[in-house]
Amino acid sequence: MKTFIIGKNEAEQRFDKFISKTVPSLPQSLMYKYLRTKRIKLNGKKAEISTRLKEGDKVEMYINDEFFVKEESVYDFMRASKNLDIIYEDENIILLNKKVGLLCHPDNREYVDTLIGRVKRYLYEKGEYNPDEESSFTPSLVNRIDRNTGGIVIAAKNAVSLRILNKKLKDREIEKYYLCVIHGFLNKKSDILKGYLIKNEDKNIVKIYNKKVDNSKEIRTQYRVLEEKNNLSLVEVHLLTGRTHQIRAHFAFIGHPLLGDGKYGTNEMNKKYGYKKQFLYSYKLKFNFTTDAGSLNYLNGKTFQVDDVWFKDEFRNGLF
Repeated sequence: MKTFIIGKNEAEQRFDKFISKTVPSLPQSLMYKYLRTKRIKLNGKKAEISTRLKEGDKVEMYINDEFFVKEESVYDFMRASKNLDIIYEDENIILLNKKVGLLCHPDNREYVDTLIGRVKRYLYEKGEYNPDEESSFTPSLVNRIDRNTGGIVIAAKNAVSLRILNKKLKDREIEKYYLCVIHGFLNKKSDILKGYLIKNEDKNIVKIYNKKVDNSKEIRTQYRVLEEKNNLSLVEVHLLTGRTHQIRAHFAFIGHPLLGDGKYGTNEMNKKYGYKKQFLYSYKLKFNFTTDAGSLNYLNGKTFQVDDVWFKDEFRNGLF
């Protein structure tokens, strides 16, 4: 018999999901049988599979030891780089400055050395994360940034923080600000651009329209021009909606593509400046909670910023 006490990372999930993750080698048919016959009990009693677990609950499993045998663990994330640029960290979250060229999550070309892989290695080596002791939760990124864009990414250290921040991000209670360099000068030095966006999933490209069309989603992009030089503009952007490639596509749509953007801009425009990198950085994050954030209320009103954006000083010093 083995006993498990539900921690904060296991709380709020279904009873059957917890069992499946804790004893993955246990066949589903046996799991249902053991629940019926009370060989798996919750707080000393029979429980429905749909019961939501609470922190402090006790799960007892009277099942054969063979189902608990684990192979020696080998963690892929231990092959990830140790290199992390941490802006802020507490017991619940880490704010990371992701560099250009680094993937947030694995893809078909890079599986190991990603931002989330580095986070897991960092927390494992600190003793704050052990996959063998976590039946349900793994450290996770709340937001993501494209490989060719740098900036602030939030990592959640526990399930409660992840649930809260996912909701806050969805409800636009976490404000994201970007710096970018665009071609040309804008007539209005500050404005809110409006439009409608459709994403082509197969080609991973989006298209912008002035009017609503079938399957389109509304976008709003707020900006203010900070400086202008050499037919280029340094612009701060506040995303009022968060769609795929929104900033890049929206500025290209109004005739001012981002410097270095080969997908929505043109190589001819970029070539004269000699840069191939995309001039876009998620440099500032503000927690602006308008509803209760539970254990994360202490973050409300706080702003975090990356000061060493790689292209900001170059622009201001007239190096391109």
